[in-house]
Amino acid sequence: MHRSHGLPGGWMRYALLGLFWTAVYLALVLAPLVVLNIGPMPAGRGFWWDLSAALGFAGTAMMGVMFILTARFHHATAPFGIDIIYYFHRQIALVVLGIVLAHPIILLAEEPGLTLLLTPPQLSFHMSAGILSLSALLALVVTSLARKKLHIHYDGWRLWHASLAVAALGLALVHIDGVGYYSAAPWKRVLWMVIVAFWFALLAYVRLVRPYMLLRRPYQVEEVVEERGDTWSLVLRPDGHGGMSFQPGQFAWLTIWHSPFALKEHPFSISSSALRPERLRFSIKELGDFTRRIKHVVPGERVYVDGPYGAFSVDRHRGPGYVFIAGGIGIAPVMGMLRTLADREDRRPLLLYYAYKSWERLTFREELESLRARLELKIFYVLNEPHGVWTGEVGFLSEEILGRHLPGDFKRLDYFVCGPVPVLKLVESALHKLGVPISKIHSELFDLV
Repeated sequence: MHRSHGLPGGWMRYALLGLFWTAVYLALVLAPLVVLNIGPMPAGRGFWWDLSAALGFAGTAMMGVMFILTARFHHATAPFGIDIIYYFHRQIALVVLGIVLAHPIILLAEEPGLTLLLTPPQLSFHMSAGILSLSALLALVVTSLARKKLHIHYDGWRLWHASLAVAALGLALVHIDGVGYYSAAPWKRVLWMVIVAFWFALLAYVRLVRPYMLLRRPYQVEEVVEERGDTWSLVLRPDGHGGMSFQPGQFAWLTIWHSPFALKEHPFSISSSALRPERLRFSIKELGDFTRRIKHVVPGERVYVDGPYGAFSVDRHRGPGYVFIAGGIGIAPVMGMLRTLADREDRRPLLLYYAYKSWERLTFREELESLRARLELKIFYVLNEPHGVWTGEVGFLSEEILGRHLPGDFKRLDYFVCGPVPVLKLVESALHKLGVPISKIHSELFDLV
């Protein structure tokens, strides 16, 4: 996941686009409520009853729009960065759950007698659908928030996540149609069905159309390169097409050993130069079941690439110089930016702080040293467990370590921070204390779910 605190280059354009897509989101969420309140209304049952119904419709609409948030539309994600979209998706799911839970709670608090309708034999089909929809939504949120604690495998979770999302929305629509109190008018039913059709058309695009498009644009593995620190670089070349252009530092979803229809893709940063799109490079550290299998990929293996995505790029923040701060495999997108800047013969001043456990396992150590000759690059390594004679920085990236090496005009530079969650929090806090403007700090975090 990546986060960018400041607006990228061309800030006015991106600001306007951001406002536009925010307005689109609100319009889609509010559309059912607007439609259902047009024209003659049924006899009112009181404020709390109407509020409960409104929350039910709003919650259902928000569930439908959730599919848009994860549809990876380039134009819609560009102003924010897809990391922000995914983070919003994760947080708004809690709001949706709260709204949907409030719907029956308010009704039952206002009319306790309605509990009789929730028990056999009075339990109707559409009421059962409502209960099952709420149960599916609750299971979706719990398994998402506690996936790692529950030891749910990522691939299995993705399949269940998609299935529960479709079930929650579909059953909610059955419930609304069965109740029919606010949508009984024929023209309202037609408009409601148009909205429903749009949601499911979007689902069909995400799960059928886009995978088919990826299937027609495969890549082949050219080589698998062993790097230091249990890291492997997959070098891919386009198979029968011209490949894709990307900004340095962006990422893509990779599908290996499976069809794009299988929901088996994983996000990785592009570590190669943007000036060499004919050979994509993804540097992947062994951190889980999937990543530990990367070393077993064989040349010639067919791979599918969905991308590029992300706002974590020097091309979107054209400053007088850059400071890169990487922890562990967070060096991957930084390498993509450094390689690109070297190929462009860029002579702006660059600083790299690179935190790692030990010198021997430091990924890209040799190439980073060679890049000094091609760039105005200063590198400061920070080792957590140094061995032998080590005269460099020791410990964790701190305000003191960062401040010791920053130039006098450090507040004018753009900062790109990438690494594990603890590193990110530590560095962002240190930069704030040093007085770096928040608009100059751009962070990337490898933790989408």
